[in-house]
Amino acid sequence: MTVFRICLLAYLVLLLVYTLAVIADHGLNLFPVFFGDMMRTGWPGQFNMDFLGFLGLSGFWLAWRHRFSPAGLGLGVLGFLGGYPVLAVDLLVASYREADEFPAGLMQQVGQQ
Repeated sequence: MTVFRICLLAYLVLLLVYTLAVIADHGLNLFPVFFGDMMRTGWPGQFNMDFLGFLGLSGFWLAWRHRFSPAGLGLGVLGFLGGYPVLAVDLLVASYREADEFPAGLMQQVGQQ
């Protein structure tokens, strides 16, 4: 479990540092670039389309895991828009709530819903 948590945190830090560097170089102009690549139907657009599917799946899973409660729906939207940082924090919290039984305990909890 410790290795899992370290990996989540290490990649979270790496992604945040990388994101700050990109913002410093290119600003917050993400959406025109992201969807523009998709409109050009090249490999960058294919990657973005694939990634968009992962974001949707992540958001849906977060909402489902929190039983589609109002907070769960909000977390799902936040997960869709926020990507890895939101999912990683949710998994870190779950890993501490479930203690040493994560992910087995989480899967058992999900199976009972």
